[in-house]
Amino acid sequence: MILRQFLHQDPVGISYLFGCGGRATGAVVDPVGAVEPYLQAAKAAGMRIDYVIDTHIHADHLSAGRRLAEAAGSRYVLSSRAEVAFPFDAVEDEQVLPLGNVTARVLHTPGHTPEHICLAVNDRTRAEEPWFVLTGHTLMVGDLGRTELAVSAEQGARDLFRSAGRLKALPDHVEVLPGAYAGSVCGRRLSGKPWSTIGFEKRHNEAFRIEDEAAFIRFMLAEIPPAPPEATVIRAANAGAAAAAA
Repeated sequence: MILRQFLHQDPVGISYLFGCGGRATGAVVDPVGAVEPYLQAAKAAGMRIDYVIDTHIHADHLSAGRRLAEAAGSRYVLSSRAEVAFPFDAVEDEQVLPLGNVTARVLHTPGHTPEHICLAVNDRTRAEEPWFVLTGHTLMVGDLGRTELAVSAEQGARDLFRSAGRLKALPDHVEVLPGAYAGSVCGRRLSGKPWSTIGFEKRHNEAFRIEDEAAFIRFMLAEIPPAPPEATVIRAANAGAAAAAA
């Protein structure tokens, strides 16, 4: 297993390169900014980038996903529920992406956005169970993602409650690798520590530990922070609206 984490400050976010060094195959998740650092990291690790995956259609920054996929000759992956104006490789819930001895199982986790996915990753040379889960903006360290950027806040919260339940069902030792950390506009109580575990978040993440749906919705609808500047425009651009209108 090879795993590299890229911490971004403007905008605040986290990208990942992971895969199988022995089979020289990898994937990049939620790339931001210039594509060269991902290409260089993959080259240094001796891997090609076979998949570029966006966990969702972002509203806080412009995705580099399609640019990176083109530069690397990779497949650009989104949930099959994504509504965009360009071709992409659509993945379904529970679909497995093969990366040599590493696999990434797709979990459909709507709430932050309707098309959001997480990726449960395992290394078969060590175990058949997941080692970590790439959670995008569904579960972050200290909070869950805001729910009003693509649908109503209440509908998003209802969806997120069920998605949180799917993640809670993972073993407590599974590592949580989120798509953002403190300073991001996509959460309220985010930690500056950019990784955690399912078990720790179940104990100490106030939103994640709520078991009653009505109480969860009330919690998520309270203290909603201001929307990111130009969130609607950014999400539309990431969905290809500008290209479609041209």
